[in-house]
Amino acid sequence: MVDVAIVGAGPYGLSIASHLRHAGVSFRIFGRPMDSWRDHMPKGMFLKSDGFASTIDDPDREFTLKQYCSNSGIPYADLGIPVSRDTFVEFGLAFQGQLLPNLENKLVTNVEQCVGGFSLTLDDGEKLTAKRVVLAIGITHFQYVPENLAHLGPKYVSHSFEHADLEPFRGLRMVVIGGGASAIDLAALLHETGADVKLVARRSKLNFHSKPDVTQRRSLWKRLRHPQSGLGPGLRSRFYCDAPHWFHRLPEELRLKIVKEHLGPAGGWFTKDMVVGKLPLLLGCAPERTEIHGNCVRLHLRAADGTEREVEADHIICATGYRVDVNRLAFLNPDLRSQLRTVEGSPALSRTFESSVPGIYFVGVAAANSFGPLMRFAYGAGYTARRLTRVLRKARDYSRASMTNPSVVHAAE
Repeated sequence: MVDVAIVGAGPYGLSIASHLRHAGVSFRIFGRPMDSWRDHMPKGMFLKSDGFASTIDDPDREFTLKQYCSNSGIPYADLGIPVSRDTFVEFGLAFQGQLLPNLENKLVTNVEQCVGGFSLTLDDGEKLTAKRVVLAIGITHFQYVPENLAHLGPKYVSHSFEHADLEPFRGLRMVVIGGGASAIDLAALLHETGADVKLVARRSKLNFHSKPDVTQRRSLWKRLRHPQSGLGPGLRSRFYCDAPHWFHRLPEELRLKIVKEHLGPAGGWFTKDMVVGKLPLLLGCAPERTEIHGNCVRLHLRAADGTEREVEADHIICATGYRVDVNRLAFLNPDLRSQLRTVEGSPALSRTFESSVPGIYFVGVAAANSFGPLMRFAYGAGYTARRLTRVLRKARDYSRASMTNPSVVHAAE
């Protein structure tokens, strides 16, 4: 029986595995490395996070994006040079190849409880047992498509998660729905690909982050009032980055409100010129209903003033984000799933990332309602890996002590 099984091999899974390896905790990690970034983000996009915040964490901080770019001859700066999706993927694969060559490119198809821990089944039929399971599954299972569009089927509507290669849409009439970075990036890249694209958003105005000022030193007042953080400048963002453990102590209602509202939909500063003035923006409009018309879809939009507008498209892409719902994790045994306490679909987690099922841990976006907005970004992988490794190492040591000295268990009781 292995101490820990890690399900997922994105920034969080890789970071946790590198820390566990350094701590001497036995583990196996499963998943296709950087899968969400490699196969579910459009080619040509750039990360909204600054260079220093686009990270995968190792305990000695030796294998960083900055170091990787320097060795590879790729332009890099902590601030001011956006990181491309391709660079981030290549960095992740290099990180895995050098630090975690034991990663197993397999899918976990079933997790269920067994005596002393959990039984896992892999897609090649292998079965194994682990005392604890860390679910670093990212956004993979949580795509959200509005109900009034989902019924159209894959010929006419899809989610942005499904598209890394946009070339098949060249020459087609496209509608992208959403007002956040994913929608703005996708619309810009579709336009560059040669699609006839329109962007539809409920918001009356698109928001863009400001370009970092790297030409002059910021005043002491600005540094105190708007300190830099992995989520961008600001006191609140700095608090969410530095103190997820204190965020966990906030009242549940307040935590949920902050996670929903902090860092609302906004594009990267570098995408503004790719969209504004380059393609039609139907802002302040909400999709109301659809109908199939010939070989295309007719989308009826309702504006804020009540007026209606029609748009025809060959295909609609919903860049409408992700909603965590543990009931969508089909690889978890139904009995195990039913024992998970949730809040608005997300697992309710202890201060150690542990769910209501002892031995099952959630990290990344699934932990955002418990530990804050930081968990929605790769930058949160460092805090998570360090915190969780301390917890799992102590659990490993306690388990070993209890096996060799039963009095340890009695003393604890």
